[in-house]
Amino acid sequence: MSFCAGSYRRLLARLWVLLFAALAAAFASLAAADEPPTRVQIGFQKGSILTLLKARGTLDEALKARGIGARWIEFPAGPQMLEALNLGSIDFATVGDAPPIFAQAAGADLVYVSRTPANPKTEAIVVPQDSPLHSVADLAGRAVALNKGSDVNYLLVKALAAAGLDYSQVTPRYLKPADARAAFQQGAVDAWAIWDPYYAEAQVNAGARLLTDATDLVPHYSFYLSSRDFAETHPEIVDLFNQQIAAVSRWAAAHPDDAAQILSRATALPVSIWQRAIARTHYGLAPVDDDVLAEQQMLADTFHDIGLIPREVDVSTAKWARSTESVATTR
Repeated sequence: MSFCAGSYRRLLARLWVLLFAALAAAFASLAAADEPPTRVQIGFQKGSILTLLKARGTLDEALKARGIGARWIEFPAGPQMLEALNLGSIDFATVGDAPPIFAQAAGADLVYVSRTPANPKTEAIVVPQDSPLHSVADLAGRAVALNKGSDVNYLLVKALAAAGLDYSQVTPRYLKPADARAAFQQGAVDAWAIWDPYYAEAQVNAGARLLTDATDLVPHYSFYLSSRDFAETHPEIVDLFNQQIAAVSRWAAAHPDDAAQILSRATALPVSIWQRAIARTHYGLAPVDDDVLAEQQMLADTFHDIGLIPREVDVSTAKWARSTESVATTR
């Protein structure tokens, strides 16, 4: 079969067109990566450190100085926030220990960019003041209210194990905090695994008595997360976010009463309840290193073992290589 010169020239022309198109797309992609976003979207929950950051307005000002807008989007809980993060509806999120595990199990491509210090005293298992239960071992055969798949779900598993009990030896009643509070008040459950500020409110208004907090059981971090695409495309914005989180954390530690006032207005909970919660909270910013990821892996394995997630999760795939470097810019 012959191949004429005209056909060869046409083929060569097509190849040059394809090559130039590929190069143009590559250069456009690089240019887009170099350009900052026009707006950053931050997910938050009432009562989190981001509520303080939003109220103080310092992140908005820092972004504005770079020609970037800020949009704050409130979520009722961590799982919904991480779903939005996975869909690209927000760029940053803050949640507790458990939601990232569920997000990874569902296929979310997120990364841990930083974390708070451990706060084991801010979550607990409580009983009514006049309860006959005086230790975690006494929970055998009892009903415990908790939010399914939450940080306190992990606390309950670990606390029971430390007391020589299996998770199957209690009856978990999976309830949202408001419903669990009502069940606790009415005596419909024997104990409640809960976190601040609900924990502080139950102590003040419902006579809740402490069985155990998370001390020596689980670290209880809050994590700051981003989508992998955003963190890798705009690391300088992640650095700025971490710098602002670190600054507002230092402010909260130095001005606990002012922080309580802001959080009270945001949540409609009395200042005194927030003062109690803040008094046992450690504020600060730290990187998510291999040791922390190993702790998260234990949580993921535990949730898989008790059937809360359908498949095993490799937490290390959510590591952001610049976490330590980024947090170092905040000092």
